[in-house]
Amino acid sequence: MEDAAPPRVVFLDRATLGPSARLRSLAVAHDFVSFDATPPAFIEERIADADIVITNKTPLRAPSIMAAPRLRLIAVAATGTDVVDLAACRAQNVAVCNIRDYALNTVPEHTFALILALRRSLLAYRASVAEGRWQRSGQFCYFDFPIKDLAGATLGVFGRGELGSAVARLGKAFGMEVIFVERKGVASVRAGYVPFEEALRRSDILTLHCPLTLATRHLIGTPEFALMARRPLLINTARGGLVDELALGKALRSGQIAGAGFDVASEEPPPPDHPLLALSDLPNFILTPHVAWASEDAMQVLADQLVGNIEAFLANAPRNLVQ
Repeated sequence: MEDAAPPRVVFLDRATLGPSARLRSLAVAHDFVSFDATPPAFIEERIADADIVITNKTPLRAPSIMAAPRLRLIAVAATGTDVVDLAACRAQNVAVCNIRDYALNTVPEHTFALILALRRSLLAYRASVAEGRWQRSGQFCYFDFPIKDLAGATLGVFGRGELGSAVARLGKAFGMEVIFVERKGVASVRAGYVPFEEALRRSDILTLHCPLTLATRHLIGTPEFALMARRPLLINTARGGLVDELALGKALRSGQIAGAGFDVASEEPPPPDHPLLALSDLPNFILTPHVAWASEDAMQVLADQLVGNIEAFLANAPRNLVQ
């Protein structure tokens, strides 16, 4: 009897992990194929004889899954699994696993980098120094842009998972009053939470750490901006669709909020006419290219966990299963 062929592992979008992230070889015999990126037209061809597929952002929909008869596992190289048709996987008896708890430092730190930069007008001051304002000021400093401390300010946190809780701990370390925001439109408020609309009115800074679902799409829009009595900063390192981006632009330009720091967009990469790119002229708006998760340390944790997830599955001890 011939020995069974080693499992074929196909990584569809290796370039979505930074070059510093090292993927160690699986501890078992295997056939490994890696592509920097996979256009939609090539997905079915590339996974046709795969036993295990790794994807980060390359979508795996029902037709592709059904056209891969050997497929046993989809290992998502991220926490979110919206790129995978989970129903099709259930129908084909394909397991799906993801990455967990790898960004517990990098996302909260990026969140506070945005908060501090905006709260202290760092980018505006840097730009003004570069264009000669300090030399023209005639004194040792100048006060063109507002600077506010974090101590004593109220931080409203949407989401009380690992990331939201980590952000809350950092806020308390800065001497902030931290409140967790209750879900929008619910009839009762859970212990330890503040009602949604009250939180919008009370907060000096609002930060989003919740998933994008039908219930949370456009969680913040024109009616919500109108309630923000303290002209807060709005920080989004979660998902772009949580905020109505056209409404955000109007709120920034009208002064309803003091500033915004976004690491995500509703479409990534954003096209040239995307609403967030139209805000790049504002000194109180910062847009970073979905890199809050991407510290070198965090990416290595992710890469190690990804390989470990596959090894555990092959050892009949699967972990981090989504289904």
